[in-house]
Amino acid sequence: MNYRKSLFAILALVLGSANAQEQIPEVEELLQKMTIDEKIGQLNLLTPGGGVATGEVVSENVGTKIKEGQVGGLFGVAGPDRVRKAQELAVEESRLGIPLLIGSDVIHGYKTTYPIPLGLSSSWDMDMVEQAAQMAAREATADGINWNFSPMVDIARDPRWGRIAEGAGEDPYLGSKVAEAMVKGYQGDDLAAAHTMLACVKHFALYGAAEAGRDYHSVDMSKIKMFNQYMQPYKAAIDAGAASVMSSFNDVDGVPATGNKWLLTDVLRDQWGFDGFVVSDYTSLNEMIPHGLGDLQAVSALALKAGLDMDMVGEGFLTTLKKSLEEGKVTEADITNACRRVLEAKYISGLFDDPYKYLDSKRPEKDILTDENRALSRKLATRSFVLLKNHNNILPLAKAGKIALVGPLADSRENMLGTWAPTGDFNLAVTILEGFNSVASGATIQYAKGANISDDADFAKNVNSLGERILIDERSPETMLQEAVDLAKTSDVVVAVVGEATEMSGESSSRTDISIPESQKKLIKALVATGKPVALVLMSGRPLTIPEEFDMPVSILQVWHPGVEAGNAIADVVFGDYNPSGKLTATWPVNVGQIPVYHSAKVTGRPAPESGEFQKFRSNYLDAPNAPLLPFGYGLSYTTFEYSNLKLNKKEITQGETVSATVNVTNTGNYDGEEVVQLYLRDVVRSITPPKRQLKGFKKVILKKGESKEVTITLSADDLKFYNAQLEFVSEPGDFEVYVGTNSDAELSETFTLK
Repeated sequence: MNYRKSLFAILALVLGSANAQEQIPEVEELLQKMTIDEKIGQLNLLTPGGGVATGEVVSENVGTKIKEGQVGGLFGVAGPDRVRKAQELAVEESRLGIPLLIGSDVIHGYKTTYPIPLGLSSSWDMDMVEQAAQMAAREATADGINWNFSPMVDIARDPRWGRIAEGAGEDPYLGSKVAEAMVKGYQGDDLAAAHTMLACVKHFALYGAAEAGRDYHSVDMSKIKMFNQYMQPYKAAIDAGAASVMSSFNDVDGVPATGNKWLLTDVLRDQWGFDGFVVSDYTSLNEMIPHGLGDLQAVSALALKAGLDMDMVGEGFLTTLKKSLEEGKVTEADITNACRRVLEAKYISGLFDDPYKYLDSKRPEKDILTDENRALSRKLATRSFVLLKNHNNILPLAKAGKIALVGPLADSRENMLGTWAPTGDFNLAVTILEGFNSVASGATIQYAKGANISDDADFAKNVNSLGERILIDERSPETMLQEAVDLAKTSDVVVAVVGEATEMSGESSSRTDISIPESQKKLIKALVATGKPVALVLMSGRPLTIPEEFDMPVSILQVWHPGVEAGNAIADVVFGDYNPSGKLTATWPVNVGQIPVYHSAKVTGRPAPESGEFQKFRSNYLDAPNAPLLPFGYGLSYTTFEYSNLKLNKKEITQGETVSATVNVTNTGNYDGEEVVQLYLRDVVRSITPPKRQLKGFKKVILKKGESKEVTITLSADDLKFYNAQLEFVSEPGDFEVYVGTNSDAELSETFTLK
């Protein structure tokens, strides 16, 4: 639902004016009163500091600028009392009394943090994704925030890139569903309601395709690849009614996104019909200077002409646009149009009706970190975990006997929330040790650290730039390791909590080596050598390269970074109170040399043998398989599922028709469980080379032990379409193969023909 268009339609009925579909009368009246300086002021987004920033710049003289009408919005300020003081400066002490937008990075929960987005997407449960966003919006708005720099919907196929943690993984179809659910969760049915907030889709565009997996790096790809593989989640968020868009740091077709007219106007506005406002990322306007596009005045004019409406922190608009206007480099209409879009966002948020609507001092206690919210965070976390391996069915553990809980992340409160949790407080997080003691009170839980997250002091210094996440113990690595081994030998089973610290992924946290750090590898090997059953609880913000660990006689539960209820949620799954149902939303490579490796890659003219056997003059490696360690959509359960009897309701369809696939799914194991039934499509012959297969549908179903269900997934007419060489969105006659199963390697298949 597009909320602005809906509002304009209502105004048109009331006013009987066609112009009401394009303009809000109250905004137009205000624009008539504004000076050029005041219009430019609305395009200025500042931070007073005190929060987490993605750059080195913090704004100066913020209070004075607000009173002088030089600020359109703030971020990095929260709490009803603090926000009220800022809003009072704008409303009561500036000439026109225009209220401020108050933004924040509410990435995976506000105070009640839940799993990082990559983890949340692994639930494949769009209702729960929407509920998570609703909870985040309710908490953030209770603290005075009305605009959220989320969701991040960038497709990411290079796990070296740290911000893969912040999105929904590699697939455009799943990414689109997540984007839509998050926008709906944040914005609700009524953007003027006090518990909803403006969403800001980011980063437009292609940020997740940075070369070499290095943050802020260049991006270069064909438009066919853009539209068929990367653009869909952005468009899905726009179609869901997202009120704002954030430009990305990278270049697109050689032009930085923040100053790219083709991107911000031709595609976003003219093709997709977006009518909200566009904000730059943190100083990305200024960063067009080192990109090589001119001085601050030149890049500011370029960005405004391209379709950028608001400048985050850099103040290029504030300090140069008036001069550019005088020199004829921009027009007054350019400035007015940008100002209009910012004012319209404030209008649809209800800020002109009541600038203090989000500033109820009673709401924080009532709406933030409630028992209900923490319970939801715990539930969300359990649904995000992915069982990668269950050697000898070690899991779930009995709530009895002696359990050795070891590892540098087993009692590390500061590493539970995950990256990009600036609004959360890790001191409120539940550690795994605490969760085990709470959930499995009948067992004897004994703890040993066993190893540092990393023994590399230089690496730890880089990771700890935003606060200590890797603590190098005063004891020697040998002493800690021996303590853990001795404990394991006297226990019935070992649970080792290993992986990444929170800031080993996230923004500006790219890694060339995405394996488990050597200090922890030594610990795992030593624990396995004791002969005791070992379960690894693996914590990370990205897919890791774990072929060595995967070959060991261990069980592996991937838990990402689960949020404030981490310990309780992990204990719920480890001890069987919840049967894991998560599925990977990004492929796990064997090694970094395979990257990028993803399920929808194209088949070459010289494909490698299906058997995986090396064959000369074929598309394969001398030293590694083509296949990943773990495919997209992969995830085990404590029970087992069997697929059978795949049928299509039609063998032939015409353009515009749908086709449905039905399959029987049976729970053949000993536990009740949930399964994500996945449908993949292959266009056998078309005018441009097709992917091997593409995700085009999924359903999450609950099956009791021994139960069977018939599951139907329907392909829409658009599911058969693609962007051809002329960038036309079309479907072409021919054969299509449908695959249905438990992951992207699904084997059950049927064929239909599009006439």
